[in-house]
Amino acid sequence: MKVTKRLRLAALQMNSTKILEDNLERAVKWISRAAESGADVVALPENFAFMGSDEDRARMAPGQEEKILGILKGIAREQNIILLCGSISVTSTETTDSRPFNTSVLLDRAGNTAGVYHKIHLFDVSLADGVSYRESEYIQPGDKIVTTCIESVTFGMSICYDLRFPALYRALARQGAQVVFVPAAFTLDTGKDHWLPLLQARAIENQFYIIAPAQFGRHDGDRRTFGHSAIVDPWGVVLAQSAEKEGLIYGEFDGEYLDSIRERIPVLQHERPELY
Repeated sequence: MKVTKRLRLAALQMNSTKILEDNLERAVKWISRAAESGADVVALPENFAFMGSDEDRARMAPGQEEKILGILKGIAREQNIILLCGSISVTSTETTDSRPFNTSVLLDRAGNTAGVYHKIHLFDVSLADGVSYRESEYIQPGDKIVTTCIESVTFGMSICYDLRFPALYRALARQGAQVVFVPAAFTLDTGKDHWLPLLQARAIENQFYIIAPAQFGRHDGDRRTFGHSAIVDPWGVVLAQSAEKEGLIYGEFDGEYLDSIRERIPVLQHERPELY
């Protein structure tokens, strides 16, 4: 499907804390500022409302989802924007597992839920500095690949560590994704070497736009995140990248440009999965 639409994209970089009300207040302020600047699409980072330990986030999950999404649905409707609610912890109603999901929610301009994605790949790693993360101890993985069409543009959804799994992004491209969200809280240790190359690789190999709003700086519990939120076009060009501060970056989705790239180098048509 050809797309001729243009959209102004905005990604918000935050340094979220364990104080939910303060995080929400700041997010709403920046969302309003993005809308005033003409943004059609605004994306928040992973754990934008509560940046504590995985254990704390799991403990805080019950009862928070409705409050957080209620506020964001109101601001999406009020500001007439498409809003990617980074990620929040959502208590499971789909399984008997007591662990919540790490969940990203996409809202349309009327504040309606257009897409819900539960993070598929969980961050269970041991880093060179001796720090160990075990997200799966407190978060359960999702099992569905999610794309959704709003205003004739197909959006794909992913979260942070998903970025290291190219098969997910090829599946999103196969489902028609033209813009893919990567809200993140990449660690400083991994982000300084891997964040931008992975974003560019995913954009180039699948020929879609990527909006990657991120956490940055030092958080409660001495966790440090890399930041450098970015918007990348389907040729791999970094349209915008955040400095070391909280704030917004902007880029433009150009459907005609995306179509031209896919026509000139039709990689999806040239695949030979029967040989892989």
